[in-house]
Amino acid sequence: METLIEQRKEARTELCWPVSMWLPKANRFFNGRSANISKTGVFVSVPITTPVRTGHTVEINFPRTVTLAKRKGRFARIKSGKVVRVERKNMLNDASIGVAIQFN
Repeated sequence: METLIEQRKEARTELCWPVSMWLPKANRFFNGRSANISKTGVFVSVPITTPVRTGHTVEINFPRTVTLAKRKGRFARIKSGKVVRVERKNMLNDASIGVAIQFN
């Protein structure tokens, strides 16, 4: 049995949104979906083949709708962060892994 200790400092909001994660170590983007987000971080699901590890620095691209892009002036919000946890357990019965990212 595994015990998890809650380390969140900010409230999380469930948000299932398409994202792309830039992984400099692989020199490419990996498409995925956010699961939840807060002021300080995000949890995303990416393909199981993504070579991400705890400690990696990544950039998360949150695309905007056309309406929001017109209001904000850009078609995406990009946040950089550090990978603090990688969950390789296949709990969703799909070919993805969970990645917890703390924003810089």
